Amino acid sequence: MKIAIIEDELLAVNYLKNLLDIQNIVPVTETVILRSKKQAIEFFEHHTADLIFMDIHLGDGMSLEIFEYVELFTPIIFITAFDEYAMRVFRHFTIDYLLKPFEEEDLHKALQKFISIRSNFDPEPLLKSVSALRRSDDPEVMKRFMVREGNKLKSIDEHNTAYFFASGKYLFLTTMDHQTYIYDDTIKDIIHRLNPQMFFKVNRKFIINKNAIAEIIKHSSQKVELKLSPEPETSTEVYVSKRQITECLNWLKS
Repeated sequence: MKIAIIEDELLAVNYLKNLLDIQNIVPVTETVILRSKKQAIEFFEHHTADLIFMDIHLGDGMSLEIFEYVELFTPIIFITAFDEYAMRVFRHFTIDYLLKPFEEEDLHKALQKFISIRSNFDPEPLLKSVSALRRSDDPEVMKRFMVREGNKLKSIDEHNTAYFFASGKYLFLTTMDHQTYIYDDTIKDIIHRLNPQMFFKVNRKFIINKNAIAEIIKHSSQKVELKLSPEPETSTEVYVSKRQITECLNWLKS
């Protein structure tokens, strides 16, 4: 059986692939990894798969937009960290999903469901589900973030995310309770998928949650410092980029 995984988070890709490799519910002969909407469209223009795992939100847009370019009549197990609207849609149309962070048992249940429906799979409810999901409000704003904790994946809510900061080749996420994790993304890309009312990129290294700002120190009209709570582990002083001071102050007032 050929399985395609459409997922942009490397940690999530490796986690799912490892679980698929050790399960014995369905025989997997090939696993294709597609890290973007563009890669998925190019692949499905010429190839197919027996089962697709599809994350709803990708770095280059909504995976649901793939349906605008290619016809997919393959059973799909959606992957999502957004549990409210998506869950209602999937339940109504009996399309299965994995809610991040999912456990091995959740995957096994989804695979068992796939076995039970694959012989008479009807793509029409899937297309209705896609249409309903695309009408949801503000679908591209990320509300939860996947990180690795030991050998498991952990989901962190946006309200518990104090800030993202770049150091060397890595991007880190620090929570309100001062836990820091490596986050598989770049500061340049993730800023476009965050809630702009809550997060602001104050300089080339920091994206900050408004609620993590403990104090604002205006040294001059061109030098504004932010004291964060919790403080960065490296005791780094955080200054707002000069060209963004006005925009940042307006953001703080809003």
